[in-house]
Amino acid sequence: MRAVRVNRTDGPESVVVEDVAEPEPAAGDVVIDVEAAGVNFPDLLLTQDRYQYKPGLPFTLGGELAGTVRHAPEGSEYVPGDRVAAISTTGAFAEVAAVPAHDVFPLPGRVTFAAGSCLPMNYLTMTFGLLTRGGLKAGETVLVHGAAGGIGTATVQLATALGARVISVVSTAEKAEFVKSLGSCETVRAEGFKDAVRELTGGAGVDLVVDPVGGDRFTDSLRSLAPLGRVLVIGFTGGGIPTVKVNRLLLNNIDVRGVGWGAYAIPRPGYQRQEWDKLLPHLESGAVDPPVCATVPLTRAGEAVAGLGKRAALGKFVVSVRA
Repeated sequence: MRAVRVNRTDGPESVVVEDVAEPEPAAGDVVIDVEAAGVNFPDLLLTQDRYQYKPGLPFTLGGELAGTVRHAPEGSEYVPGDRVAAISTTGAFAEVAAVPAHDVFPLPGRVTFAAGSCLPMNYLTMTFGLLTRGGLKAGETVLVHGAAGGIGTATVQLATALGARVISVVSTAEKAEFVKSLGSCETVRAEGFKDAVRELTGGAGVDLVVDPVGGDRFTDSLRSLAPLGRVLVIGFTGGGIPTVKVNRLLLNNIDVRGVGWGAYAIPRPGYQRQEWDKLLPHLESGAVDPPVCATVPLTRAGEAVAGLGKRAALGKFVVSVRA
């Protein structure tokens, strides 16, 4: 089969497409004929040896996919021909993947394979983030950093579907129009966002900040919170890991909450499916429909991964495996 391989970790430009043996399924694995795979920030970090998970070289890149079941273990809910999405950490940018059954999810018929391949990492992170960690309630206001990217667009769509008012932080007019098309109520520019948010909320502040960026904007995120507000720490695409002066939390009655969905879900088999079941009604209704900014063949997967480092994505890049 064809697969996108990482043979050395000097960046996405060095990945290559090679013919390799199909994966040998372990007991309990579902074998999937992959149609599409989503491109995520961890893929970029993996090509640079900067991710916390360190697979041995060489390995097949890609952490989420959609396709059809070729083989399923006895006792699982799947049969050959079922449409599914799955999360895999590595191995998704290939014609065939073998994934533990508890990491495989039924894909509704109305959801395309391209859209389905964008769901597991970002949207399950944000059902966990918004509901389990953030305690989001209808009528609350959510400020979203990096709103035009993968985590950002998932947050905008999910928070809107859950009845929240969404304010998106963007860097360009193009990104502002894009996130408004996804349901964002207002947008503010990254430069000076704190003052703009105060004005939009009449000085009250926001109830929840979703921050996959980190860096030097973190302190102003804390200052943007209403009393009892929460900042969700998702990641650090901005490069810098901020620190917190905890007296701010004490004086303003605010929280900083980590969102480590994988770390929580992995030791709890079946938990990921619980999050997927929260997502399903929004997929069926069409409220959640992942925006795909570009679809590329396997031979251009490295370009798509590199695009994440250039902040080039409006939504998600998708690798079309069969193209």
